[in-house]
Amino acid sequence: MDLELAGKTALITGGSRGIGFAIAQCLAREGCNLHLASRSAEDLDAARTKLAPERAITVQCHALDLGLSANIAKLVDAVGDVDILINNAGAIPQGSLLAVDEEHWRQAWELKVFGYINLTRAVYAKMKARRKGVIVNIIGSAGERPTPNYIAGSTGNASLMAFSRALGGESVDHGVRVVGLNPGSIETDRQRVRWQERAQARFGDPSRWPELVTDAPMGRLGKPEEVADVAVFLASARASYVSGTIVTVDAGKLSRNPAA
Repeated sequence: MDLELAGKTALITGGSRGIGFAIAQCLAREGCNLHLASRSAEDLDAARTKLAPERAITVQCHALDLGLSANIAKLVDAVGDVDILINNAGAIPQGSLLAVDEEHWRQAWELKVFGYINLTRAVYAKMKARRKGVIVNIIGSAGERPTPNYIAGSTGNASLMAFSRALGGESVDHGVRVVGLNPGSIETDRQRVRWQERAQARFGDPSRWPELVTDAPMGRLGKPEEVADVAVFLASARASYVSGTIVTVDAGKLSRNPAA
């Protein structure tokens, strides 16, 4: 299936590792030129090196903390017009209401919530003027089933889901699509470390962490590539009638009994 992405330009935040990098790889294989943004210049350089063997594309890197509004303006000026924006940067800490203090809550939301909103505002204005573009917000399934032990993340994700639906319902009048994508439990570096810590506590052996996810759908965590394939499809012309909705990639976990 031709996704009609060859020659397009995409901006991916958090594009040097995990789901963001998997999306970058998938877009590169489709012939899409890339702008990758992340805090770490070292990680960005490593990502660019890995992407170099892909098709004849350009890969430009931007080492910026997008939790700072001034850096969002710098990024938008640097990349110019893009056809696709993938908002993916940021992680919100685990913890209950009393465990996550205001400083850490606000710091996380500056990147994962306000960072998404502010970058979308800037890029959407340019897309709207050109009457074309796609914005895919990588959010997280905790917004669909909030939990008290991930209250900051659940609340932030729910707000980004509402944001994606609200904007995506109106943006199509201006030639722009906006979609949210909710990954479930995905085997990123961050998630693997978390499960290794649990395996160390339970078995005294971090390498046994896969034993702790055998009750998950399909008996495993999802792969970043499995999220990337869906994100890239949503960003493509093959999803031209999709906007203002949330797509969940979790092997059906949210459709199970909450105790499962």
